[in-house]
Amino acid sequence: MAELAELEDPKVRAVNERHGDDHGVNLGKLRALAKRLKTQQELAYRLWETKDTAARLLALLICRPKSFERDELDAMLREARTPKVHDWLVNYVVKKNPHSEDLRLAWFTDPDPVVASAGWALTTERVAKKPEGLDLGGLLDIIEAEMKDAPDRLQWSMNNCLAQIGIDHAEHRARAMDIGERLEVLKDYPTPPGCTSPFAPIWITEMVRRAR
Repeated sequence: MAELAELEDPKVRAVNERHGDDHGVNLGKLRALAKRLKTQQELAYRLWETKDTAARLLALLICRPKSFERDELDAMLREARTPKVHDWLVNYVVKKNPHSEDLRLAWFTDPDPVVASAGWALTTERVAKKPEGLDLGGLLDIIEAEMKDAPDRLQWSMNNCLAQIGIDHAEHRARAMDIGERLEVLKDYPTPPGCTSPFAPIWITEMVRRAR
């Protein structure tokens, strides 16, 4: 914790707080610290228990993803209210855990939109890597009906899923593009030069073009 406190940078914190993240540690320096510590599951638990955002990010880098029980991950996600902790928990830990599919199904329909957004993130992963058994048309039905008015985090995850379906599944591409065009979600999202817009029709078109 003392090392993390030394890494605190007010400028980094100011940028992060604009995105809802309450920490001021440069992520490159955080990763370097994690590399030095290597995997330490017990230390990861203790860091998580501090409730400090930088400590929790470090915990997620040094933990053993397959060691967590299903209910532990469920509780951790419900505690992870800052965007970066939430994203790293889903991407670095839950996706590598044997309970990921069970959690995907449970979270997908959760009444808490932040928890539901994790269910959608795991669904997007399956759309890309293991679509067998998924009802892609049904997912598009939900997106079409609910994405426009969904809270920000949930809307973002739904939009990612919409784009992934359009990119990876040619038979659904026209419908995915049409839904994106009509709902106009993230159409005006500020996109830096050289980056691809998260607006689904632009994103799908660009990724399909690159794959040719």
